[in-house]
Amino acid sequence: MPHHDEAYMRAAFALARRTLGRTAPNPAVGALIVRPDGSRDELVACGWTMHGGRPHAERVALERAGEAARGATLYVTLEPCAHHAKTPPCADAIIEAGISRVVVSAGDPDPRVAGKGISKLNDAGIEVEEGCLEEEGAALARGHILRVRENRPLVQLKLAVGSDGLVPQGREGAPVWVTGSDARAHGHLLRARADAILAGHGTITADDPSLTCRLPGMVEDSPVRVVLCSALDIPATAKLFADIETAPVWAVGSLKADTAREKTLAGAGAEIIRAEVNEGGGLDIRDVLSALAARGITRLLVEGGPHVASSFWNAGLVDEIYIYKGPEPAGGNGLPALAGEQLSAIETSGDFMRESTRELGHDTLDVYRRKNG
Repeated sequence: MPHHDEAYMRAAFALARRTLGRTAPNPAVGALIVRPDGSRDELVACGWTMHGGRPHAERVALERAGEAARGATLYVTLEPCAHHAKTPPCADAIIEAGISRVVVSAGDPDPRVAGKGISKLNDAGIEVEEGCLEEEGAALARGHILRVRENRPLVQLKLAVGSDGLVPQGREGAPVWVTGSDARAHGHLLRARADAILAGHGTITADDPSLTCRLPGMVEDSPVRVVLCSALDIPATAKLFADIETAPVWAVGSLKADTAREKTLAGAGAEIIRAEVNEGGGLDIRDVLSALAARGITRLLVEGGPHVASSFWNAGLVDEIYIYKGPEPAGGNGLPALAGEQLSAIETSGDFMRESTRELGHDTLDVYRRKNG
C-alpha cells in the first residue's frame, strides 16, 4: 500500500467527523477522490455523508468530481454500500464513474453490505485496497458497528468533577459548575457529535438543564434529548420542553408507568418510550439502549448524575469516558461520580485504557476507551 494512502485516509477521517451526530441512522463517512498529475497527485473532490444520512459521502464526492473521477483513486472511510435502499448502491455509482482504484478503511458489518460492496468493485475490475488505518476507521464508525452487531449505540459517559473527584449537586433548579468555559465548550462539542444525549430524572429536577448544544451557530444541531424517568414524573414545565421544536425529547418510562403521566408529557411534546425494569426495580439499561437503536440512535452521550452514570457502568455498557476535572473541590455536598465508587475504579477495572489527557484552561480532560472496542 503506497505510503501516501494513509495521509489521504486521515483527511477522509477529518471529513467524516464533520457530520458526526447528524447522519443517524447512517454512519458518518468521508471520501476523497485523487488522481495522478505528473509528479504529484491532484485532489479532485471530497465528500461526506450529509445531514440525515443521505446522500452518502461517495456520491457527494463523485458528483463534485464529474468526469475527473475517471481513472482516479477513491479513498473512503467505510466500505461502500451494495444494496438498494432509498438510493442505488454506492458501489454501482463508483463503477459507473470509472474509478480505477478504491482504498477502504473499515468494513461494514451490515449484512446488506458486509463484503458485498468490495466484491462488486472487484468483479468490475477495480483495484481495491482494504484495511487502510482500519482501527481508526472502525473507531470512527463504532456507533454504527455496535448498532448492527449488538443492537445498541456507542455509549459515551461524560463526568464533570471537582479536584476531589466528586460531582457537585445542583441547587434551586440550577447547576453548580466545577469546570470553566473551555471545558464546558468541549462538552458541548461532544453534544454536537452525539445523536442523542441522556440524563436522568434527578438531573432534570435538580439542575433543570436544556441539554442543547450551545456552541455558536450549532443550537439547531442539538441532539435528541432522552430522559430516564421510570415513573414518567418529570415536570412538563421543565426547560427541556421550551425548545422542543429544535431538539426532540424522548421520555423513557417503565412498562407500568402511569398512563395519565404519559399523556401529560406527550401533551408537552415528548415521545414516550417504555422499557423493562431490572431486578433492582430500575430501568433495564440494555432494553433502553435497544429501544434507542431501533429509533436510529448510533451515538449516545450520557450526561446524567451519579445514579445514571453508575447504572450504565454497572451494566457494563460504557464504551468511552470523558472526565472533566476542575481545580477546586466540589465540597461537602459533592457525590461520588459513580454512586459509591471512586473514579480510580475505571483504571482498576482493567477494561479501559486512558487514551489521552489534556488541559482545557484551568481544567483537565481525561479520555478513556474500552479495550478491544
